[in-house]
Amino acid sequence: MSEPGNGPEWSPPEPQQQPARKRRRWLWVVLVVLVLVVGGCLAAVGLVVSEVSDEGSGEADSTVKVTYEVTGDARDVTVSFSVQGTGDLRTEQELEQVTGLPWRREIETSGQDISSTLVVTVGEDGGKATCRVRVDDGPVRTDTASGPNDTATCKAP
Repeated sequence: MSEPGNGPEWSPPEPQQQPARKRRRWLWVVLVVLVLVVGGCLAAVGLVVSEVSDEGSGEADSTVKVTYEVTGDARDVTVSFSVQGTGDLRTEQELEQVTGLPWRREIETSGQDISSTLVVTVGEDGGKATCRVRVDDGPVRTDTASGPNDTATCKAP
């Protein structure tokens, strides 16, 4: 028999190392390209929507002239007028005591679907007062109040 330690020693076989797995870089490249394409499409759609909404809102920015007039022989009248537009949801109102006619006021506003109201109330002394209101080149709306505390209302359009 052989003596221990003099011969080759037995050792278990070394495990075979598997080759390192190559990472799938092409998958990441495809994902990045896909994200860029989708992002570009969304940006283009947003730009088109923004331009279309800017074109549609151009009407809301146009200036509109509203003319109010009160004529007649009444010496004491109360004038109240308002203008309202849906484009900018703007409302203007004013109340004024007038001691001599004729009375006239022009205002400029912006928006769409402008509507305007003029109300004239004759004072205790009586008399006659006629109101007129016009929005831009639209039709003139008129009404007449006669006698003490009578009221005329003009609405346009």
